[in-house]
Amino acid sequence: MNRIPLVPLILGLAGLIPFVWGAATLWLPDLQAWGSSHLGPRFVGPYVQLFYGSVILSFMSGVLWGFATKTSGAKAAAGYALSVIPALWAFFMTGGGPLSAGTNLIYGFAGLLLLDCVFSIWNLTPPWWLRLRVLLTLVVILSLSVGVYL
Repeated sequence: MNRIPLVPLILGLAGLIPFVWGAATLWLPDLQAWGSSHLGPRFVGPYVQLFYGSVILSFMSGVLWGFATKTSGAKAAAGYALSVIPALWAFFMTGGGPLSAGTNLIYGFAGLLLLDCVFSIWNLTPPWWLRLRVLLTLVVILSLSVGVYL
């Protein structure tokens, strides 16, 4: 079984901090008060999660685009077309308030994982990619769910 290399694992886990922080500030009112007073109100609760989640979905479009460059022909064309979906989803689906934006980000990250599966099946990703993406996606969706469902 291919192990996830240490650097991508550490960077991936570090990328979870805003999601987990946002969830923690929703669960712990004292932490939210501290974060609001020391960092500013947009860096706590759903606000940090929603803004950062939109950025990450857009970033992942670029990652998928990079994977599409590893092939040619119809598969490359399909890869390029699929790779823009996360960024377009973030752009069009994260307005309308924190509840709908959070729900749509959950769907966006679930859809991104499906795209990761497609690119992995096409052998365009590193062998460990999908294992890392499943782990990260689970934490992101659980963190966003705190604001949406609890």
